[in-house]
Amino acid sequence: MNPTDFNDALLRYLDASPTPFHAVRAGTRLLEDAGFAALDEREPWTLVPGGRYYLTRNGSSLIAFVLGSSPVATTGLRMVGAHTDSPCLRIKPQPEIVTKGYTQLGVEVYGGALLNPWFDRDLGLAGRLTLRLADGRIDSYLVDIREPVAVIPSLAIHLDREANEKRSINKQTQLPAIVARALGTEFNLRDELLARLLSFEPGLEGASLLDHELSLFDLQPPALVGWRGEFVASARLDNLLSCYTALAALIDSHCQSNRLIVLNDHEEVGSGSAAGARGSFLRSVLERVAGSHEAYARAMAHSVLISTDNAHGVHPNFADRHDPQHSPLLNAGPVLKINHNQSYATNSETAAWFREACRRAEVPLQQFVTRGDIGCGSTIGPITAAQLGVRTVDVGVPTFAMHSIRELAGKDDAAALARALGASFTLAGPL
Repeated sequence: MNPTDFNDALLRYLDASPTPFHAVRAGTRLLEDAGFAALDEREPWTLVPGGRYYLTRNGSSLIAFVLGSSPVATTGLRMVGAHTDSPCLRIKPQPEIVTKGYTQLGVEVYGGALLNPWFDRDLGLAGRLTLRLADGRIDSYLVDIREPVAVIPSLAIHLDREANEKRSINKQTQLPAIVARALGTEFNLRDELLARLLSFEPGLEGASLLDHELSLFDLQPPALVGWRGEFVASARLDNLLSCYTALAALIDSHCQSNRLIVLNDHEEVGSGSAAGARGSFLRSVLERVAGSHEAYARAMAHSVLISTDNAHGVHPNFADRHDPQHSPLLNAGPVLKINHNQSYATNSETAAWFREACRRAEVPLQQFVTRGDIGCGSTIGPITAAQLGVRTVDVGVPTFAMHSIRELAGKDDAAALARALGASFTLAGPL
């Protein structure tokens, strides 16, 4: 896929994925179009060499794999990991608030969101609804309301003269989103959602909404920006950009190795869930693919995982926040992420192995090490390495405004990372 086509497809994937549920649904559609067969954890599996398979857990995490010509016990797997979730504002279970004549929705901050950019945006609403159907069955449906149904207005500068010098945000009192004037008719979100769902799912007549997992999201679509269109601007680049590069690399690969991608939910809140990297999803799949405990143990000793998660590009207005020797630039290639305190899982062997993949793919490689006086985030890399005992390298593309409602990356870097991932599928493991 050429870079223009790659970026067009990346923008479509980002736009189709306002929540982890939608990101997984968009991913499964790409996989099905490429001939991958769905597996169900509840059923027995029959796997064959050359087979292309995928499965999901919780509708928000996805694993896809291709079996090569050799048993996994003897050659292992080349694996790529990413995460489907992003910091955002989640709707509370009973969200309706009426204050001074306005109806608002109470929100809970999910993950380490940069909150100021959420003000004064046209916000849509998306997520999963779980219903009791008319026949008594319980089932779930995704909703994606692409209308400006909510807004969080800023306080005028006249009433907060120090807003530009020092502004803190109270997550309980200052983030509820306005959805309507309160004019005597009580606003009930569940009723409104069910009515919207019935408008395009008429077969759900008689259903009742039992619960929801909903997020607000920015309606501004992804775009190429800058004077020469050199940058990708979008919500949820961290880490849907990595999810798409993993999907594209796996779908486009035609080598004989055993290769797998895992897209976990809940990374932004510690990965501690059945669908997160601390859960059993990946290990359970690998054990079934291997076929026995001994085969699994041997497979892990032969395997390598590439943890792909965005890196901090050096910001020209805040260059002093970076180590001057490790300051990645946008559109200068993916980034090798190193932290000897194990916030990243890279070591010298896995770093050298990924460098070789980049060399074969003719992809430039940068390095990121955080300043010694500034802490850094972490990824699913160290978690998965500890869970599986698999050798791991942490990489990503340089990004500005990470965890903002709209982030910025270079338009060349995602395609370059996908080429490097594709080359990694053909490499033997490190020493």
